[in-house]
Amino acid sequence: MLSVRNLCKSYGGARKRVVLRNVTLDVARGEYVAVVGESGAGKSTLLNLIAGLDVPDAGSIALNGSAVTSLDDAQRTLLRRRSIGFVFQAFHLLPHLTVAQNVALPLALNGLREPEHVARVGDLLRAVGLADAAASLPRELSGGEMQRAAIARALVHRPALLLADEPTGNLDQDSAAQVLALLREQVKRESGAGIIVTHSPLAAATADRVLTLTAEGLKG
Repeated sequence: MLSVRNLCKSYGGARKRVVLRNVTLDVARGEYVAVVGESGAGKSTLLNLIAGLDVPDAGSIALNGSAVTSLDDAQRTLLRRRSIGFVFQAFHLLPHLTVAQNVALPLALNGLREPEHVARVGDLLRAVGLADAAASLPRELSGGEMQRAAIARALVHRPALLLADEPTGNLDQDSAAQVLALLREQVKRESGAGIIVTHSPLAAATADRVLTLTAEGLKG
């Protein structure tokens, strides 16, 4: 489903900082992969490149046969909207929308009318323990609640590829276990693929395969 070949990325001007060097990765349909590594190893950068939020210096990315690295900005945006669910470390909830509206946003952007997505949003809010917070604004939530809302939003449109950047970083152990089970279940149920970036041994243990990102690339 996902094929990454010889991906390279650097930042900076004259003093370039190499973040990724010749990273190669294949993720099959239905596979759930964890990527671990030291802080600054480029794990978040890897997810951003796969999602088309950034462009590599070299290498290629293909999702379901679509060459992500050959798409323009508008095409990458459309691909993310339809096929990718992204759980960001910083949540990126829209402050003027309620929790339910934030979660429903990917469905609305994909053209589904409200009656068609009320049930799906409700199911996911119950699954992440936020049914009672559906009408709340993000500022009224704790960090852990915002994390769970962001996870529900990433899953609501049944993405072909789920990308999760430290999805349990703001959660207590019980909530983390619940969310990790949900992420894995959704990948398996929807016959998609998932990549979770994490420092948590608990989170990594839920994956089918654990890879370590180093200066030399991915190992596992």
